[in-house]
Amino acid sequence: MNVTDQIALVTGANRGIGRQFVLELLERGARTVYATARRTDTLDFDDRRAVPVRLDLLDHDSIVEAAGVAQDVTVVVNNAGISTGAGLVTGDLPELRREMDTHYWGTLDVIREFAPILSANGGGAVVNVLSALSWFASPGAGGYAAAKAAAWNMTNGVRLELAGQGTLVQGVHLGAADTDLMANYDGPKIDPRDVARRSLDGLAAGSIEVIVDDWSAMVKASLAGDPAVFYAKMTELLGAA
Repeated sequence: MNVTDQIALVTGANRGIGRQFVLELLERGARTVYATARRTDTLDFDDRRAVPVRLDLLDHDSIVEAAGVAQDVTVVVNNAGISTGAGLVTGDLPELRREMDTHYWGTLDVIREFAPILSANGGGAVVNVLSALSWFASPGAGGYAAAKAAAWNMTNGVRLELAGQGTLVQGVHLGAADTDLMANYDGPKIDPRDVARRSLDGLAAGSIEVIVDDWSAMVKASLAGDPAVFYAKMTELLGAA
């Protein structure tokens, strides 16, 4: 799928990777981009093709209302997310539930509401922004990693269920991007615009999975091996950082 003249919707579009998706879609000639956020006053795009829409992943009614507005959508980019830093054993349970409600249930809610619209408009595509943490856990990110792991396999399941209507479902994996969400992370970070570029290049090529950076590629390659070896290497890398 080439995004020129397509109609896209991006969640969490007010900053970080979501904002860069909007800008990249516009640069590539998208006809309209519904830029969504919990508060539309945080959306500040100069291009009139960027249409602000309220959408909160924890508010089902807002998702239904957004779907009612964006009946012409052909590409849905599920980017919105949170990171509470809550530990799985000692962390605040409501915060852990909020991670899962956002990354898994909220994203799935968006897909369920927009799947019929995509079908009616010829199939289109769903892009789920995931993480290298879909495949491993890191200190201080247990809740986030568990939620992203759930979102990853949900992406696989949705892909199978939507194949019959011609909807391409793409999972995007990255390590750390230079965004507000990762402001306290001291390791290497990629340009968030690169995430949007690689994802949209992948759509043009029909790719169902996009590995954005070397870190994600290394983590994925480790899955066939002994996890003890991987976690020993990760501990060494984190210590060096």
